[in-house]
Amino acid sequence: NVTIGAFEDDRLIATWRFATDARRTADEHNLLLQGMLSSKHVSPSDFPASVMCSVVPPLTGAVTTALTEMLGTSPMVVGPGTRTGIKINYNRPQDVGTDRIADAVAAHRLYGGPCIIVDIGTATVFDAIGKDAQYLGGAIAPGMTLAAEALYRGTSQLRRVDLQAPENAIGRNTTDAMRSGLVFGYVGLVEGMVKRFASELSPDDPSACRVIGTGGLAKIVAAQSDVLQEVNEDLTLVGLRMLHELNSGD
Repeated sequence: NVTIGAFEDDRLIATWRFATDARRTADEHNLLLQGMLSSKHVSPSDFPASVMCSVVPPLTGAVTTALTEMLGTSPMVVGPGTRTGIKINYNRPQDVGTDRIADAVAAHRLYGGPCIIVDIGTATVFDAIGKDAQYLGGAIAPGMTLAAEALYRGTSQLRRVDLQAPENAIGRNTTDAMRSGLVFGYVGLVEGMVKRFASELSPDDPSACRVIGTGGLAKIVAAQSDVLQEVNEDLTLVGLRMLHELNSGD
């Protein structure tokens, strides 16, 4: 999905989300963006600047052009050379997804370190922030929706199911069995990975690690486990605003 946020100073005043489609032209994105702003009674002229990160390269150019035409100024695109305020301790820093960088910047500024970020969306992504403002890397697993789609497409008798927790882990029908595997299975994944990350980040006191959930499916996990100490669904957007502030002085 493409997620958009509108800020007034440091306050997030509106958000929108639409499905990613790399086939959309800049003109189509322009119309889509203007329609979304209009739906919240917001005008493009209200925004003197914009910032974006993209992990879908075919989409980057079209969205950049659309924002430039709509706002009259080019967006800041997060990438190599962007000042972050944290040290990227990764074998190839340029390989870290810019959405993960935005999450890391926001988490460090808001919660300090050591900190574990769990972004639960299309993929389930774990990121580690050290106490000394270092991004230390992480782990990437398929997301719940990808796993659900793989079950449907890779088997002949399983159908699509919605991602809601069944009453019991032991499913008494196929739908509940799939829901159990998907929801409770991913809760177990998150709990297990957080435990491993915490023991590496803070061997003497793993409980010192803050654990922050974000992403569209974080609330599903939070409803079934207390492993996520806080859920901040807007972490990436907040991080983008911070990056813009850090790089422009505005």
